[in-house]
Amino acid sequence: MALLKYESQVRAPLVEGNKDYHQITEDICRPVEGRASTLWWIGFLISVALLLFGVYSVYREVTYGTHQWNLNKTIGWGWDITNFVWWVGIGHAGTLISAILLLFRQGWRTGVNRAAEAMTIFAVMCAGQFPIFHMGRVWNAFFVLPYPNTRGPLWVNFDSPLLWDVFAISTYFTVSLLFWYSGLLPDLATLRDRAREKWRKSFYGVAAFGWTGSTKHWQRHESLSLVLAGLSTPLVLSVHTIVSFDFATSVIPGWHTTIFPPYFVAGAIFSGFAMVQTLLLVTRKVLHLEEYITIEHIDVMNKVIVLTGSIVGIAYLTELFMAWYSAVKYEWFAFEQNRANLFSPYGWSYWIMMGCNVVSPQIFWFRKMRRNLLVTFFMSILVNIGMWFERFVIIVTSLYRDYLPSSWSTYYSPTIWEVGFYLGTFGLFFTCFFLFAKFFPVIAIAEIKHILKKSGGNYKEQMTPVEEEKVEEFAHAHTH
Repeated sequence: MALLKYESQVRAPLVEGNKDYHQITEDICRPVEGRASTLWWIGFLISVALLLFGVYSVYREVTYGTHQWNLNKTIGWGWDITNFVWWVGIGHAGTLISAILLLFRQGWRTGVNRAAEAMTIFAVMCAGQFPIFHMGRVWNAFFVLPYPNTRGPLWVNFDSPLLWDVFAISTYFTVSLLFWYSGLLPDLATLRDRAREKWRKSFYGVAAFGWTGSTKHWQRHESLSLVLAGLSTPLVLSVHTIVSFDFATSVIPGWHTTIFPPYFVAGAIFSGFAMVQTLLLVTRKVLHLEEYITIEHIDVMNKVIVLTGSIVGIAYLTELFMAWYSAVKYEWFAFEQNRANLFSPYGWSYWIMMGCNVVSPQIFWFRKMRRNLLVTFFMSILVNIGMWFERFVIIVTSLYRDYLPSSWSTYYSPTIWEVGFYLGTFGLFFTCFFLFAKFFPVIAIAEIKHILKKSGGNYKEQMTPVEEEKVEEFAHAHTH
């Protein structure tokens, strides 16, 4: 019982099996140092094919203009901004797992944080493309940056949340990249020291920035991690808040609501954790890392999913209630006729959103379901389908019928080039993720070793009362 203040003996181990430090290094480095499997090549080639289709779709749009997309005067934002908000949301879980859980010293983050951080970077890379190509004249994209120029009074509108997006997302990407890369340094040095081929030794040698594992290096690494975690924590909350202001600062029914910032942030964490689950369930199977990404990790992450899904559900109901309670007929029309009415043109999308995001995650109240890998994988995909429909519902059902019935749009559906652009971002995301999984450790070796002796399966089982007493004496001496 003496160890309870350090690590609960009731909690399941976070590293299973009879592992020592050397075995951890061998297990996590094996996929990087070995030959790529057939499954890896199949996945990688499919991703590259999708990426090439996306590149051609973007080429069509840049060459022939945005009329290649089905946007019109009423629906000026369609699939492009829907996908932008969706991808930004996907990128939230990585920083949350890395930064906030690091500050709160949550040991279970160590098995999943590296892949989640990489996912954040790739998702933000995908998201940033949509607003740029939405401009149409992409060669003038630098006009959105406030810089001294010689073209007269050409200054961007500092009151516009679209400009805030530029700053928020670029800052978020930069901090996330630094966080991910600084965490990689000790593991890159491990790969450098183990490398046998000359190109590997050179590549990892340059990438490791001369890491030697000295006490000074570890002290600086710890300090940098805490500083970046402190910077990242407000960014997790601010980035999707600013994205929500793209809508909330307008006067369009269904958009101008003060609930958007917290509701968007909860939805982003919800969809981000679901995507982490999708990736990790496949990664742990393909790379044989079941003893490091355990059922315990999946269970805890499913608890976060059911919590954030319930918050999103409350937000949906609050929106409906406020639209009715406000007695603004335009606002109530947007919800009653455009969204919740099953027989309206887009009513089906609203109910898909409600089913995927509110109803289906409630299955995770049952422990058996939270720990079922098949259910978790299916639910993680379902949640992200639902979150995509949430963004689609917010954008399209608010725009296609506005204040003037004379300007009401016909039914909006995307062209093949809009779908192609979206599929192309999937290609980019998974191409990057496959390369990451092949050339970098998917799990943080140093962090797993750090928690091994208090969360490893064999250490929990073998700890005797005498050893417990020694640990407590050691901790007591170092505390006082």
